[in-house]
Amino acid sequence: MSEAILNKLNERSAVVGVIGLGYVGLPLAVEFGRAGLKVIGFDLDQSRVDAINRGQSYIPDVPTEMVALLASRGTLSAATDFSRLSEIDAVIICVPTPLRKTKEPDISYILAAAEQVKAHLHSTQLVVLESTTYPGTTDEVLLPMLEETGLKLDEDFFLAFSPERVDPGNKQFQTHNIPKVVGGVSPRSTEVAAALYQTIVSEVHKVSGARVAETTKLLENTYRSVNIALVNEMAQLCYQLGIDSWEVIGAAATKPFGFMAFYPGPGIGGHCIPLDPHYLSWKARLHGFEARFIGLAEEVNSHMPAHVVQLVQGGLNSHRKAVNGARVLILGVAYKRDINDVRESPALAIVDQLMHKGAEVSYHDPFVPEMKLDGRESLSSVPLTDSTLSSCDCAVIVTDHSNFDYLRVAKLAPLVIDTRNATRRLGAPEHEEKIIRL
Repeated sequence: MSEAILNKLNERSAVVGVIGLGYVGLPLAVEFGRAGLKVIGFDLDQSRVDAINRGQSYIPDVPTEMVALLASRGTLSAATDFSRLSEIDAVIICVPTPLRKTKEPDISYILAAAEQVKAHLHSTQLVVLESTTYPGTTDEVLLPMLEETGLKLDEDFFLAFSPERVDPGNKQFQTHNIPKVVGGVSPRSTEVAAALYQTIVSEVHKVSGARVAETTKLLENTYRSVNIALVNEMAQLCYQLGIDSWEVIGAAATKPFGFMAFYPGPGIGGHCIPLDPHYLSWKARLHGFEARFIGLAEEVNSHMPAHVVQLVQGGLNSHRKAVNGARVLILGVAYKRDINDVRESPALAIVDQLMHKGAEVSYHDPFVPEMKLDGRESLSSVPLTDSTLSSCDCAVIVTDHSNFDYLRVAKLAPLVIDTRNATRRLGAPEHEEKIIRL
């Protein structure tokens, strides 16, 4: 049965479906379209579907020109009608996997997508899960659901996991040149899924099973979380000792072996690093194992916004000002440079804590015109005028967007808290005395 779909993939006649058209799904759909396969994207958000069908991108990493070209050719389209899954040869699930308030995995979006796939599953179809999840989801949850249809694995359909590795805003590594890890629920499923991804990427790394592929993704982000926590703790220690942590890291990075530089920041954000390690530690607890490094890293990283607020408070005190009533300007609220995503951004906690202490908080972010805060009114980005900078009591660089004029910030703001080392090479030593770095 696998020969039929393999032939379609080789001939570029297969129809690919992508469920979830966000930061992962849309770039993936575009790559398959560029490779010459017909792609149908599925999403519940009608505005996303309408945008794609009129040839417009809403993801900064995906050029509108490319979406327009593929849409005009009929290669790329989008729908909210999941009955069209019956037209699909290979369907890829790219939906969010958040955490519940208890820090337990929430796979409800995966289950909802799988129900749609199940309702329209047909012979020789390939199903791939890309959403980050705990080890065992693909074979313990998805496989039984799909076999409830009466269709059988390897006889009628194929099932695999391939972790998404999207890094929003990264100009060097994007979907087409990031190696793809693929693990099937069966060896034949691995081969079919690998053939699918070989149409769009140059390197596919096959592993022995879906659980290995699922755990690979969790290790990648747990590795980053733990190492970021280490340098965040080091930054706090260096601050107490009066040592420049950035200079320490730069010096350590000159060692050509045995050291990889990570850098401190105001906290971690996005849809991966703050969430994914919890999927691994939750699964570990089910087997009576406590992943202590993961818990400690989360503790350190989640404290960083409070450390930033302490720096603001200390800086204002040195200017004989209290936080209560101080005008604090936040520069950048996206969770990383040059993107518009505020999910889990440390800026949210920093703003909330400053407001709780009575500060008058405003922000400027060219990528985020409005920011919603839990239990508070939304804030709108203010223009970054000379007056805005000079009239604030403290400017806090939370996100180091590349289009910020940091020399201008340092000249005009009476106090600057720099959590990203963005002001390091300004060539203006006369402003150093009013800059506090993380």
